[in-house]
Amino acid sequence: MGLEEAKRYLEEKGYGDRVMTFDVSSATVELAAMAVGTEPERIAKSLTFMVEDRPVMILCAGDAKISNPKYKGVFHKKAKMLTREEVIDLVGHDVGGVCPFGIKDGVDVYLDESLKRFDKVYPACGSASSAVELTIEELEDLSACRGWIDVCKV
Repeated sequence: MGLEEAKRYLEEKGYGDRVMTFDVSSATVELAAMAVGTEPERIAKSLTFMVEDRPVMILCAGDAKISNPKYKGVFHKKAKMLTREEVIDLVGHDVGGVCPFGIKDGVDVYLDESLKRFDKVYPACGSASSAVELTIEELEDLSACRGWIDVCKV
């Protein structure tokens, strides 16, 4: 999986023309912001965790960090991020390109409230050298998220 699956997913939804690919890495928030030409906080980073027996992906603003008390309040357990191998195996994208598009079945996707302060954000698109420009409403729709949560601090 990766860029091709994510791009195919977005093309099927009518957003394929928004996918950007770069000759440089966009694997971190800072690198993605430079590649896109935006502020780091507008990068919608994907953080992945295991909750019970299901992988969970949380998209949050680039300047946000998980708040352990808030996370525990929502998921009733301490936050434990997936390893790189688990992300590839359970989600289908490699670290640096994780996004909610073209992923494996069984991943619960949530959007963090930290994103709501922006009109447009830039999540990755399946590879460490890609992104896609989306409004918050488009991200909500295209991510097939289970809802909005508040588990981060800015």
